Amino acid sequence: MADLQTLAATLSGPDRPGITHALMSAVAGLGTEVLDLEQVVVRGQVTIALLLGSLPDDLDRLEDRLAGTAARLGYRLTIEEGLGDNPPRPRRVVVTILGRPLRATHLAAVGRVVSEHGGNIDRVRRLSRTPMTTLEFMVSNAEVAALRPALAATAAETGFDVSVSPAGLARQGRRLVVMDVDSTLIRDEVIELLARHAGREAEVAAVTERAMRGELDFAESLHARVATLAGLPVSVFDDVIEAVRLTPGARTLVATLQDLGFAVALVSGGFVEVVKPLAKSLGIKHVAANRLEVSDGVLTGKVKGEVVDRAMKATMLKKFAAAEGLPLSRTVAVGDGANDLDMLAAAGLGIAFNAKPAVRASADTALNFPYLDAVLYLLGFSREEVEDAAANRPPRP
Repeated sequence: MADLQTLAATLSGPDRPGITHALMSAVAGLGTEVLDLEQVVVRGQVTIALLLGSLPDDLDRLEDRLAGTAARLGYRLTIEEGLGDNPPRPRRVVVTILGRPLRATHLAAVGRVVSEHGGNIDRVRRLSRTPMTTLEFMVSNAEVAALRPALAATAAETGFDVSVSPAGLARQGRRLVVMDVDSTLIRDEVIELLARHAGREAEVAAVTERAMRGELDFAESLHARVATLAGLPVSVFDDVIEAVRLTPGARTLVATLQDLGFAVALVSGGFVEVVKPLAKSLGIKHVAANRLEVSDGVLTGKVKGEVVDRAMKATMLKKFAAAEGLPLSRTVAVGDGANDLDMLAAAGLGIAFNAKPAVRASADTALNFPYLDAVLYLLGFSREEVEDAAANRPPRP
């Protein structure tokens, strides 16, 4: 293949229907073989790259046909004769970049890091324009283990989000997505909503913040916070469920994952009395959370059963993956606090969502935008695909 004579033609101009037909009709009947064809449209301008093999003896005739077609279309044309096709592209990885706005300085930094690690950017496509710009780079001659920390450091310094994942079959197929609840799936901390009814919100919020930063043992802090809830009637759960606010994009994320046949789970250091009804409203079947002890219709201020701490979250991720028949490499975990660290580490892809600094530093990737459906871009789905799925989704009963 390396010594095969080939011809590369690039055409560009205003996009309109019938361009591919006109181009292929021009070279039809000359016995040429189409080895490659790629096309991209940016702001109504199309660029088409065509690679032909099995070239005719009268190469001038082929080039004249291409030139005539370009002239009729009003397109710019470049032609280059040469040998062979693209070389093999080993060790491929996917680099996803998100910015609001996404600036040239961000892309220059990405290009520099990729080049310094011996990688080559083979292809770029846009996944979203709003609410942030997302670009997906296909990179060859690179290693995830080396490129991921280097790009993460650059992103933190320069001000954009980045994800580095293996390309190929590892990126395809069904997955399990496990999410934390408080300050991830929802904007609230459930225990603080409960504490508000007990008049202890400020006290509980201060302890929660220290626990999420990793300054306090989670189980110890949980017991201390739950103790402040003693005496609250169980009817308070209805009030809290009504007050809970989903994170922007949460419903879109869950519904799209379900459209794809993905499994979704909630693993929370919060309380099953609130998390389970929330999961039911979203059609999520896998749930793990703490349970509050109740006596005579009021909270006792104690947790019933084993605490869902950081170790238990990782255990539940593994349990749900096994139940779905999926290896850990096909799991995604999303969380924001220190209690999520083991779960993020155990998953095939750990995503820190608007997380504390220590969590961002430990996770595979970090999302610092307040839109949970941006997780879909890290999985390779475009905004157009997400919106098309929503438009064709039957209403839930």
